[in-house]
Amino acid sequence: MQQRTVFVFDLDGTLVDSVYQHVLAWQEALERAGIPLAVWRIHRRIGMSGGLFVGGLLRETGQPVDATMVTRLQREHAEAYRRHAGQLRLLPGARGLLDHLTTLGVPWAVATSGLLEAARPTLELLEIPSHVPVVTRDQVAHAKPDPDLFVAAVERLGAEVADAVVVGDSVWDLLAARRARALGIGLLAGGYGREELERAGAYRVYDDPADLLAHLDEVGVRTPQATNSAT
Repeated sequence: MQQRTVFVFDLDGTLVDSVYQHVLAWQEALERAGIPLAVWRIHRRIGMSGGLFVGGLLRETGQPVDATMVTRLQREHAEAYRRHAGQLRLLPGARGLLDHLTTLGVPWAVATSGLLEAARPTLELLEIPSHVPVVTRDQVAHAKPDPDLFVAAVERLGAEVADAVVVGDSVWDLLAARRARALGIGLLAGGYGREELERAGAYRVYDDPADLLAHLDEVGVRTPQATNSAT
């Protein structure tokens, strides 16, 4: 079978500048529950499954963890995030990168650890075509750092995981990509450092989607011009 490269993109901090809106939304939800927590502690867990995220933060504060509390915090986070939706912006090059892949005939999908309810404002901003697969936390058994989201996205593209390039901004994205046995690409746009992403398994690290677009040849995407000029 002919090898076909496909791309799977994380959403927040990868295509959309939304990480800090999520951080503030989680802070609001936690404070309503009487759980004050420093912003930096919240940021370090952005990108994880919501349940793992809440459970980890509650353990740090010594609070009891139960399903009711997790569900409540996830719901309040989604409500707070919608209030911040007007501040969301696409990251530089996001639209151009996706359009360029489409033009080249390279299939792509989006996989996010957020529940559909929380991810909806971000997905609407991105204006993803109806034929593009979007996998949210609601659709898989486990979210990042488990590989389920990325594996499901690749399956919906009709490809093999070994042919997939996973692009994400957090260590949780890269750990999930590694566990899926896909090629992981890191972006600095979500706030994690280059060394952190490389240690988590990133083959290459770029600033943002625009930087990745300028270096697509480094991850095996051939443009018609490059192919025609090759000797």
